Amino acid sequence: MGRAQNSKDMPEKLVVGLSGASGVAYGVRLLEALRDLRIESHLVMTKPARMTIAYETDLSPKQVEAKADHVHAVDDIAAPISSGSFRTAGMIVAPCSVRSMSEIATGATGNLLTRAADVMLKERRPLILMVRETPLHLGHLRTMTQLTEMGAIILPPVPAFYAEPKTLSDLVDQMVGKALDLLGWEWPMKRWGEDVPRPKRGKRP
Repeated sequence: MGRAQNSKDMPEKLVVGLSGASGVAYGVRLLEALRDLRIESHLVMTKPARMTIAYETDLSPKQVEAKADHVHAVDDIAAPISSGSFRTAGMIVAPCSVRSMSEIATGATGNLLTRAADVMLKERRPLILMVRETPLHLGHLRTMTQLTEMGAIILPPVPAFYAEPKTLSDLVDQMVGKALDLLGWEWPMKRWGEDVPRPKRGKRP
């Protein structure tokens, strides 16, 4: 087996997938963060994701697409991100629905989002799935285990209350920062032991 490519050796391009799970704010904020960091973003959204944008935000799908450098139609299987020869630093699916997660795990990819995720796995590039579902049944957990064994990173958007968030935006920013950390990219977020002081001995945080 060849050496896995480190994200630092890869181009400053990232694939961003938005699926139909609740939590589309994570994907929207991720696109904004990539623009601030001057990282080229390649966006693909499923049709349910477009519906979720209308349910959960004041934005239109077109306004979300405008935040990306490149937008690929979900049914465009010939798009650059469908091929492993198109080099990127990886992919984040934010949020990731259970349906998308299951397709990725089986390799039976039915659209460009899941195909692009499959490319990340076969090319040994980072694939971060912000799975948004709770509670989880045994099938979900087994699928997550399978994906982890395949090389994916399961990153549920779990709030970091030690950062003392004051708004929903604080929660979203913290999780976006956590995802970008996994790729070696710095994004403003509160860090334990740095921005968040350790509690006095004997007291719980």
